[in-house]
Amino acid sequence: MALYTVGGAVRDLLLGRRPADYDFAFDGSMANFLASHAGARVVGKSVRVCLWQGQEYMPLAGGCLKADLASRDFTINALALEDNGVLHAHPQALHDLAQRLLRPASPTALAADPTRVFRLARFAATFPSFTVHETGLAQMRALAHSPALAALPAERVGREVLKALHAPAPSRFISTLAAGGILHTAQGWFQELCHCDSIPAGPVPWHTGSVLAHTGRVMDACAGDSLAVWMALCHDVGKMCTPPDQWPHHYQHEKLGQEHALHLGQRLALPKRYILAGELAARLHMKAGMYECLRTGTRRDLLWQVHCAGISHSFWRMVDADSKKQHSLQALADERTLCAIHLPQAWQNKGAASGRQLRELQCLALTRG
Repeated sequence: MALYTVGGAVRDLLLGRRPADYDFAFDGSMANFLASHAGARVVGKSVRVCLWQGQEYMPLAGGCLKADLASRDFTINALALEDNGVLHAHPQALHDLAQRLLRPASPTALAADPTRVFRLARFAATFPSFTVHETGLAQMRALAHSPALAALPAERVGREVLKALHAPAPSRFISTLAAGGILHTAQGWFQELCHCDSIPAGPVPWHTGSVLAHTGRVMDACAGDSLAVWMALCHDVGKMCTPPDQWPHHYQHEKLGQEHALHLGQRLALPKRYILAGELAARLHMKAGMYECLRTGTRRDLLWQVHCAGISHSFWRMVDADSKKQHSLQALADERTLCAIHLPQAWQNKGAASGRQLRELQCLALTRG
């Protein structure tokens, strides 16, 4: 019975990358595997796998290598390495690895599991030097309005989003979704970004290009901080709701955006911290972008709200990227000033009165600072 290392681990080895994890497979039945591997046992509920020597093994899909490779998501993942070093590959896998192409492994790869629509976009963000093959974009477009795509569990879609937020080129996640028509539906997973590639980001000289292009630039400037990337994705969602006859201006888009950012994070079942951060980014980014011009009380309230949400460094990184200024240097220094202020014991435990007194002392400290 042959054992194989399969999928992304083999891909990463061929690319000279350290695999993040390993997947293993075997030919034959589970019964034969259990009989020939002492100590192996079947585990799992929704997906049954064989556990042996601390590793999980699954039978080859379709019962043979050819069928298994054809059933994979993308050609560059359709790889199997035997213990003796023999490499088995999808007919196009090695070519696509060499040419840096992201191509579905079959004409029905994405339809077989619509989550792969978002995985393809996530791979584009993870592998910036790879090009998404037109067949992948075509399969995405075919599924853009599909009930199967709409019916995916939110947690599965959200997991792909979170992985994309950690990627080195996160803008490619949304640009690939746009190219595949996924952002062109008002009822989809990313309906708040509907047609963001055709809406102007704002008036010159502050903006050029589309909301998609601007959002992508801010996301990439925040790469390495997944929370900041998410806030970058959310900060301008209100621009999709402003009246077209006012474009390229987007008056009050920050007020329109906070509810849409909230709904987007909830729909994707993201962690509560991300949902709150996205809402605050949409609502506060314009004010934060004028930080040095704000009155003392406004600066204090902005700083304190962001501080209490526990997102300060990520928030100000996003603001810097959006405004192309270094507001964070002064803002974070001012936040430290606020945090150094403590109420005298006589003013503690007085409810709202304590809060007002603390605010006054903090404002005074900012003025002196």
